[in-house]
Formats: sequence, C-alpha cells, structure tokens
Amino acid sequence: MNCNQFTHATTRRDMLRTCACGFGHVALAAMAGHRIALASDRMPHPFAAKMPQLRPRAKRIVFLFMWGGPSHLDLFDPKVRLHQRSGQPLSGQDVGRGHGKLGTLLGSSFQFSQHGRSGVWISELFPHLARHADRLCVVRSVHTEGQAHGEALLRLHTGQANLVRPSVGAWVSYGLGCESDNLPAFVTISPPRGHGGMQNYGSAFLPAIHQGTAIGSAEIPIAKAEIPHLVNARLHSSLQRTQLDLVQSLNRKHLRDSGIDPGIEGLIASHELAFRMQSTVPEILTLDNEPQAMLDLYGVGSEPTDNFARQCLLARKFVERGVRYIQVSTDYTWDHHQKVEKGHIAESAKVDRPIAGLLEDLEQRGLLEDTLVLWGGEFGRTAIADNGDGRGHHPQAFTMWMAGGGVQGGMTYGATDDFGYYPVEHPVHMHDLHATLLFSLGLDHERLTYRHAGRDFRLTDVYGNVVHEIFA
Repeated sequence: MNCNQFTHATTRRDMLRTCACGFGHVALAAMAGHRIALASDRMPHPFAAKMPQLRPRAKRIVFLFMWGGPSHLDLFDPKVRLHQRSGQPLSGQDVGRGHGKLGTLLGSSFQFSQHGRSGVWISELFPHLARHADRLCVVRSVHTEGQAHGEALLRLHTGQANLVRPSVGAWVSYGLGCESDNLPAFVTISPPRGHGGMQNYGSAFLPAIHQGTAIGSAEIPIAKAEIPHLVNARLHSSLQRTQLDLVQSLNRKHLRDSGIDPGIEGLIASHELAFRMQSTVPEILTLDNEPQAMLDLYGVGSEPTDNFARQCLLARKFVERGVRYIQVSTDYTWDHHQKVEKGHIAESAKVDRPIAGLLEDLEQRGLLEDTLVLWGGEFGRTAIADNGDGRGHHPQAFTMWMAGGGVQGGMTYGATDDFGYYPVEHPVHMHDLHATLLFSLGLDHERLTYRHAGRDFRLTDVYGNVVHEIFA
C-alpha cells in the first residue's frame, strides 16, 4: 500500500476499501504465526506471566484458612455488653431484628488488650500474633450466606454455592499466570476434603491447568503428605524425558490437525509442568535445609505447633519461588458447638506462633510488602449459647484480617453491634472481599471474565465492591 496515493480529498470509505486487504493480511499472519508456534516446541505457555490490569499492590496471596469457623467474639471483636449480659436472653429487638427470643447470651471467657502503637484489640489467645498488631488490618464486618459449612466454604472459595465455579486461586492463576516455569501458580497445602472438597481449589470451566496443586489433605499431618506421582522411582529422568517427548509430539500433531484447541494446549503445558516439578518440588517440601533458628521461629518440632508450623514454612518457600496463590488450611477443628472455651484455647495454640513466624519471616526477607496474607474461616460464631457452652454458626457477621500487600497496618475496619450479631459499620460481603483480593493483585473483578455456556462469568458474578479504604 502506497501512502502517497491518499490525498486530502480521500474519503474514509475510500481509505477503508484500499486498506481492507492490509487488515486481512495482518489477521492472516497472526493466525499463521499462532499455528506455527503451536506446531513447534516454542508453543506459548498458558501459564506464562501476564500483565495485571491495574497497578498491583501485591504479587501473591497467602490464605490461612481456619476450617470450621473461629469465633470473632473470642478472638478479635470484644463485646463489653455481651460479657455483662452473659446468661441473659437475647431478643430480636436487641439487634434490630424483630421481637422474638433468639437464645441465651454467652460472654467470652478471654481477656482482650490493645496492642502496638495502633491499639488493635486482640484476644489473649494470640500473644505471638499480637506482636504484629501494627501490621494487621482487622476487618470486623465480613458477612456471607450459608448457615451450613458446605455452602459457606464454597462461597468463601468460589463465590457461589449453587453452581460449580472456579476457585479464587484458579481465577488468580488465569488472570496473572505464574512467575515460575517450574511451579504451578496455585498451591493448596492440606486442603479440606469435605464441605465442597476439590471444588474449593478446582478450576471448574477454566482450563484445567489453573486448578490448585494439592499437597496432602487437612486430616493428614503435613510431614507425611506428598504430591501423588511426583517422582517415578522406576525410571530415570532422561528416559522419562524421552517418553514425554514422544507423547508430546503426538499431542502437537493432534493440535496441528485440530487448530486452536485450549484443551490440548493445556494438556501439553500440564505435562511439561509436571515433568519440571520433579526437579523443584522435592527440595521445597523438605525442611532439612532450614536452619534451626528458622524452625524455632515457626514452632517446627514443638507441640502443638509442629504441623501448622510446617505448613506455614512451606508457604513461605512457595512465596519465594513465584507461586501466586497459596492456601494453608487447618483441619476441621474450629467448629465448637460445645466447649468453645476449651476448643479455642487448643486451636489457637496450634496456629498462633506459626502465623507470627510467617509474618516475621516474610518481613525479614522483604516479601511481606508484596505478599497479601489473609486469615479467616468460612463464618463466625453466635453470641448465644449452643449446647450450653458452645457457639453456633454465624455467617451474618465475622472477622478476617489481612497483612502486607499494600493494606494499612494497625487498622480496624468495620464494626458489629453490641453482640457481634450484625455489621453496623462498613459491611464487607464475601463478594466485596473477593473483589478486594483481586484488586490487590492488579486485577479488575469486573474485567476478569471467562466465556462459558454462552455468557461471561466472573468470580464476583454481578456483585462486589473493592474496599479501597483498607489500602495504604
């Protein structure tokens, strides 16, 4: 095309008619280039790192999941009036919801104190975490739907409970890819097998390569956990490479014959990733190369902290190697319908020191600044007694906290009423939480979509507002 052929009298229609062949040539070249790349060993990797849509505050997320529903009233949301009225009836009128009796109030047995320069209120059950009060952004007004664990877990992990949807980590993997060629973008350590099971870290209709790589399960001590089929003891790596090259050549031939096929592309990429993981993951899973001072910081080798300490230390090792989303889960041990005092003492002792160790370790390595650490469960617990000395499920209001990743440390956001029953200030719905997590990574929850079954899906469905106020 000769640019000199255009004059000031040339109309837009004339220009488009003349340029049409050029546009077609560009499109054809792009298609041909894609097919050539797919036919070669230099196929574009679907796991390749992608540019964020917005300015990112964090590069990755570590989610510390307390399975069962920890009590906000005994950990991060002290209630003087609840303590004063313990043993008395609570009516709907007390919390602005009708006039019927809701149950008998149960005050907390634990002392709360303000910590750090910021004065964040933290229960005596978390003395180690309290040292990091000025790093915490405590959100007291989280709420969701789902009185049962199964529904609440699915809403926490996927945003929905009535349809099979991709998990948060899968959306992060899809949106950002991975910083490492030898590791997946999404790793879940000791994930729950119940209450949604694999859906909690699955990819649903997203390409399968974005699902979480599971290490063990919640009921298996992490020291005994492994990634299935990670190592082939019968075949040397060179022979495995030869076998894989043969299989991949057949896969690529099938792809050339089929054209663009995300399923086959994902299969090829997952085979390559699985092979490379053999040389990197075993070194990550072992703690033998960690100095004793580091093991002591987390509580490895001591009880009752050993198991969760190992999980948190593994999380830090995956953070260092570019994994985008790492989840660490407790067992199903926070569901205290009875003996909430005894149960919370036991469970807090297991996780307090490891969590504090993780925050300190990330800070010392300069990683906390761009790592968002999130703590919480699927819901909170009731202000009214269950079975005498327990607390029931309470999705209407509960607490989660964040640290690092650009959030304001030493901040308490939102508030609940005098009994921790409903949010009364800055309510944060689960969709808002998910929108905020994606925003921290530079992802716009309204633009991060995937076309499936004739419509565009997203993690937050048609809801969600970013909580901008919590960012520094």
